Amino acid sequence: MNKNHLRVLSALCATVLLSMGTSEVRAQSVEVKEKPRMYTYFANWQFPRARWGEIDKLHAADKKLLDQAISSGTLVAYGDDANLVHQPEGPTHDNWWQAMSMAGVLDVLESLTNSGPAPVLASATKHSDAIYVSHFYNWHAGSYKGAYTHTAYYKLKADAPDDAVESISKNFIVPLMEKLLADGAIVEYEVDEEAIHTESPFGFWLEYISPTSAGLDKANVALRAALKANPMAGPAFGSMVDFTVHRDYLTHSNAVYK
Repeated sequence: MNKNHLRVLSALCATVLLSMGTSEVRAQSVEVKEKPRMYTYFANWQFPRARWGEIDKLHAADKKLLDQAISSGTLVAYGDDANLVHQPEGPTHDNWWQAMSMAGVLDVLESLTNSGPAPVLASATKHSDAIYVSHFYNWHAGSYKGAYTHTAYYKLKADAPDDAVESISKNFIVPLMEKLLADGAIVEYEVDEEAIHTESPFGFWLEYISPTSAGLDKANVALRAALKANPMAGPAFGSMVDFTVHRDYLTHSNAVYK
């Protein structure tokens, strides 16, 4: 997400919050309801470039177990990503899976761990894990190869309303993402917060997956169009979010959704 893209998202969220009082936000939130908790286990890896060719073999080795977990209902999704915008100290790859319970993601983690170590993992120079929870998400079932995942990280200021993420999700993010989902520009979206806090408890993530690079452009166009329709916005969202720690991530992705 470039600076213009960030300003679009900021302004749109601000428009929602500027145009509604707290009671109005709650009244209009009825249209978008929180969904049951969905948990994501996410593993980040930094591999030397010389080992990148082995990563596909690693994911192929895990596929049978993950497909079984999908079929049994333990998981609702899984996938892997290769970073497209690299940072010196950042991850190069990741893998993840999702379930409707903490037990689901942890049981799959235990199964993969017990299946034996993959030699390429020993070459990782950095590794970290996270567990997220989402109440706002949707997807088109299917298997997607070579898709694109855009992830934006935001951090609320300490004095932001307790329901800031909920209000922004219900009144802006979900309606916009649902339109993009219906249009086929994206095949999945979610708003995540950490279930196990290893970072600031004020952080949240917006992620969406496009099956093609053109879908990313469609998402940008939709954001710009919404900004054009609501030009008088800005300060409210900025007053809640600390943009100095905002970060974007873009990956090449393979994903399976039940």
